[in-house]
Amino acid sequence: MVEYTDPDLSEAEREALHDLQLGIEKIHRGYGALLDWHHHVGGGMDYFADAEERLREAGHTEFADELRDVHLPAGAVEDRWTYELVDEFRREFLADVTAFEEGVREALAEGTPHVTERRQQRRWRENAESEAWRADRNEE
Repeated sequence: MVEYTDPDLSEAEREALHDLQLGIEKIHRGYGALLDWHHHVGGGMDYFADAEERLREAGHTEFADELRDVHLPAGAVEDRWTYELVDEFRREFLADVTAFEEGVREALAEGTPHVTERRQQRRWRENAESEAWRADRNEE
């Protein structure tokens, strides 16, 4: 377990770091949703590929040809496939905002993550009337 010191921060700095942490977490969740979208669209395209074969077998070559020539090779957004959008998001936006958050945290809090949660954890543990939570934790 990495030990962090409790940085000496103003309340505004602590709140800003907390907002950045929550923002990064939301953006990571958005990235997960983007990956989910990528997989759903890809799965749908697999069904289209199967439909092309079945349409051809059933003698509907005009529909099969349109699937093969127009829809299957098409991109999801402006002729770009979903994997390209996922990669670009990860490589550009996600990397940029993650680096920014880490840089601010390093500059203000010596890199300590979750400053608000650490303070809350410390306060709750200090206010606990017993140390049963410690005994339970040490048994693990």
